[in-house]
Amino acid sequence: MGLSKLNGLYREVILDHSSHPHHKHHLSQTTNKITIKNPTCGDVINLEIKLSKTGLIEDIGFTGDGCTISQSSASMMTDAVIGKSQSQALHMAKTFSDMVIGKSHSQTDLDQLQDAAILSSIMSFPARIKCATLAWWALQRVLLGEKNVNEKGA
Repeated sequence: MGLSKLNGLYREVILDHSSHPHHKHHLSQTTNKITIKNPTCGDVINLEIKLSKTGLIEDIGFTGDGCTISQSSASMMTDAVIGKSQSQALHMAKTFSDMVIGKSHSQTDLDQLQDAAILSSIMSFPARIKCATLAWWALQRVLLGEKNVNEKGA
C-alpha cells in the first residue's frame, strides 16, 4: 500500500473514532473515576472505570470535550483496555506515551494498542502529543488512585 493511501486510511480511522466514539458515555456503576484537563488547549476527559472483583477493567466510559485527536484517542484507548488487568492497562498506557514521542517498543506491545497504534505518527506534530495522550494519562492516574488533574505541560 502506498504511503498516501496508508495516511488516508489512518485519517479515516481517526475521524471515525472522533465522529463515532466508542464507550463515550457515563457508566451506571464505577469503581474509579477522574477528570483530567489540559488548560493549554481546553481538552477535557472524564474517565470512568468499573473494575471486576479480580481487578480486570470490566467496563470503561468517557465523556468530555476536545479536538479530534483527543476524542479519537480516548475512543481507541477504551477499546484497547477493556477486559485487561490494571497492570496490563498501565503497561499499555506507558507503551502509548512512549510511542508518541518516538521511543520504540516490541510489535507485541504495539499490537495490544489496537487502533491507537496508528497515532504513532503524532510525534511529527509535537503540539498534538498532549491531545493524543490525555486519555492515556487519565487511565494511568485513575488506576493509580489519583484524583482530578489539570495538566501543565506534562
